[in-house]
Amino acid sequence: MNVEEISEYCNSKKGVTEEFPFDEETLVFKVMGKMFALIPLERIPFQINLKCDPEQAIELREIYSSVQPGYHMNKQQWNTIMIDGRLKKNLVLEWIDHSYDLVVEGLKKSDRVKLLNM
Repeated sequence: MNVEEISEYCNSKKGVTEEFPFDEETLVFKVMGKMFALIPLERIPFQINLKCDPEQAIELREIYSSVQPGYHMNKQQWNTIMIDGRLKKNLVLEWIDHSYDLVVEGLKKSDRVKLLNM
């Protein structure tokens, strides 16, 4: 996977915006203004930070060496995933979906209604 594939996948979701709120190197994907994925474009190997259920985050780190506590993030709720060819594409897409869904679940009811009507 590469940045373009992940960007296309994230942007295909309802209510998603893509921006650089921190600096010129950190691409951030938000749903209804809330972050669900960050890609530090200058990092090698390529990586993505994704929100994750705290219990699942620990489990994934124990199973996959490519999954680490979220770099510069709340380490209980965010994972950094190294996209270096060791993980199957469908796993990464599943984790993107999970991150997006967690953020949507945490939105105010009015924002969730707006999202459904987009």
